[in-house]
Amino acid sequence: MTQSTNKKSIILGVIGLVLVAFGTVLVFLVPVIVDQQVEQNVRIDPSSGFAFEMWRDLPVPFYMSIYIFEVVNHKEMVLGEKPRVRERGPYVYREYKQKINLTFHDNGTVSFIEKRLFFFAPDLSAGTEEDYLVVPNILVLASSIMMEDLSLPLKWIISGAFATFGNEAFMNRTVKEILWGYEDPFLNFLNTFLPGKLPFKDKFGLFADFNDSDTGLFTINTGMEDITKVQMIDTWNGLKKVNFWNSNVTNMINGTAGQMWPPFRKPSEDLEFYSPDACRTLKFVYSKKAEFRGIPTYRYNAPNYLFANGTDYPPNEGFCPCLASGVQNMSACRFNAPMFLSFPHFYNADPGYVNAVDGLHPSEEEHSLFLDLHPITGIPMNCTIRMQLSIFTKAVNGITQTGKIAPVILPVLWFGESGYLDGAVYNTYYNTLILLPTLLEYLQYILIALGLLFILLALLLPFAKQNPKAVPQDPHRNGNSEPCSEDAKLLEDPEHGSPET
Repeated sequence: MTQSTNKKSIILGVIGLVLVAFGTVLVFLVPVIVDQQVEQNVRIDPSSGFAFEMWRDLPVPFYMSIYIFEVVNHKEMVLGEKPRVRERGPYVYREYKQKINLTFHDNGTVSFIEKRLFFFAPDLSAGTEEDYLVVPNILVLASSIMMEDLSLPLKWIISGAFATFGNEAFMNRTVKEILWGYEDPFLNFLNTFLPGKLPFKDKFGLFADFNDSDTGLFTINTGMEDITKVQMIDTWNGLKKVNFWNSNVTNMINGTAGQMWPPFRKPSEDLEFYSPDACRTLKFVYSKKAEFRGIPTYRYNAPNYLFANGTDYPPNEGFCPCLASGVQNMSACRFNAPMFLSFPHFYNADPGYVNAVDGLHPSEEEHSLFLDLHPITGIPMNCTIRMQLSIFTKAVNGITQTGKIAPVILPVLWFGESGYLDGAVYNTYYNTLILLPTLLEYLQYILIALGLLFILLALLLPFAKQNPKAVPQDPHRNGNSEPCSEDAKLLEDPEHGSPET
C-alpha cells in the first residue's frame, strides 16, 4: 500500500466518522429542535410571529351553513296531524372572527373578547335570504308553554293579544327575518307579562344576537410558563363554572375555547372545549389516524353519549330534566324557553324523535361532527361542527292558536360551522412545522448512511487491485505476439526442405 493510498483511506475514514457523528447527534437533537419550534409557535406570545397573528385574527376561512326545516303541513299540524318537514338550504354565511381587548396578566393568562361577523355567500347557497318559508312561530309556541301555568283568564288575554297582533302558531317569513330578526310589536306586549324573561325587545330572530356580537370574556393560559396548559380556559366571564345545570360536573368550564389545544396530543386524551352557545363543555374523542393535505392528523368525533340522558350516561344527569337520549334540554340557559339541542336530523338519538316527524333522514356522513387535529401542535387542520335547534310544541289550554298540536320535538333548523387551513396560512404552517422537521429527520439518516459508506470505502481502499506493470517488448517481435514467428515460417517453407531430424 502506497503512501498516497494510505492518505486517501485516512481522509475517507475521518469524513465518514464526522458524518456519522453529526447524523447521530441530529437523531437526538431533531426532536428537541422540533419541540422547541412547536412550543415557540403555539404559545400565545406577541413576539412569536405568524402563530400569534393566526390566533388573534383567525384568517382561516370559516363558513356557517344553515338548513331550515319548512313545515309543509302546518295547517294540518294545528289540527293534530303528525308534522311533515322539508329541509331548505343551505344558506351559507362567511364567518369572520377577531379577538379584541387583549389583556395579558402576570399569572400567565390573557383575556380577550372575540367578535364575530357573518356575511351571506350567495354563490355557495341553495337559495336567497329573500326565500319565504313556513316555520314555527317560536314567540307563540314557546311563550305558550312558558305561560302554561298561568290562570285561564290570563291565557285568554294572551291568546287575544296573539290574535290582535296577527300571530299564529306558524309564520311565513323570509330567511333573513327568521335568522337575523324582524320587528314585532307583540314583543313589547309579551315583555309586560314576562318582564326580564326574554332577551329580545323590539326584534326577534333565531340568530339575532349572533351577528356583530361576541361569546363573552375568555381568560386562557398563554403557555409561557407551562406549555401543557396553553389555550386552556382559566375563566369565562370571570367564572370558573356556570350555574345553568344541576351538578358540579355539568357546570364545569373545561378545555379550551375550541380553536386550538395544547401540543403533543395522545389518542387517549379527549378534546374538550367550552361553548357559550351550548352553555356547556363539549367533548371530542379520538377516532382514527387521518391526513389533511399531506399533514398527519388525528380524527376526533363527538361521542355517542354527548346528548344521552342520565339513565344511559349517568354523568349527564345534571343536564336533566331529560327526555329520551339524543336531545339536550336547553331551557335552563334559554330563558326557560322549551328549546332543545341535538345532532342534525336527530342523528344518534332515540328513534322515537325521527319517527315523530316525517321528512327526517339522519346520516353519519352528513350529520356527524368531526375534527382533524395535528397532534404535535394541537392545531385543527379541518373541522365541521353540526348542531340542530328544535322546539317542543304542544296544545296549551286557553291559547287557541296552539289548537290540537300533538306533543313533539319539532326541528327548526340545523347549522354546520366548518373551517380548514388554507392559503398562505397553510403554506407558512406547513413549511415551518411540517416540512422543516421532516427535512431534518431525513437529513440525519442521510448523513449516517453517507458516513458509513465513506468508512466502508476507507476500509476497502487498501485492498483494491492494482493495475499490473506493462511487459517490455522485444524489438525483434515487431509487435507480434508469437516469438520467432518469422523463423518458424522459414522452416516450414517447402523450398528449404524439412528440418533435420
